[in-house]
Amino acid sequence: MPTFRFFGGRLTAFYYFYNIRNMKSKEALACLAALAQEHRLNLFRLLVEAGDEGLSVGELAAATGLAGATLTSHLHVLRRAGMVSDERRGRVIQCRARYTQMNGLLGFLTENCCAGSAAADGCTTVACKPPRKKP
Repeated sequence: MPTFRFFGGRLTAFYYFYNIRNMKSKEALACLAALAQEHRLNLFRLLVEAGDEGLSVGELAAATGLAGATLTSHLHVLRRAGMVSDERRGRVIQCRARYTQMNGLLGFLTENCCAGSAAADGCTTVACKPPRKKP
C-alpha cells in the first residue's frame, strides 16, 4: 500500500516493499556487499532475467563458466544476504532471485530521492515485478 508525502509542494507516492517493515541499514549493507563482486552480480542479474522460474545450478554454471565449488560459494553469499532463494526439485536445485529483497533494497536507496530539490520531476521510485508464468 503506498504512503503519500509532500515534498516541494507536490504529492509523491513511496512504495514500501516490505509489508511489515522497511529495510534497515545493516540489511542494505549486506545486500550491497553481496552484489559488490563481479560474478555474484552476474549471477543475480541472470536470475532476475530468468523471472519467477529461476535457473538450475547447472544452467547457472553453464551460463557463467564458473566451477561448481566457486558457484556454490557465490550462491551462499547471495543467499545469506537474502537476495537468492533455492529449492530442491529431485536432483536439481532451482535458484531464484528474491524480488522482495531486491525491491526493498531499491526502496531503501531511493526512499528520500530528490526530496525537496528542483530536479525532483525525474525522480520516481519503481518496483520490479517478475514476469508472470505463461499459461
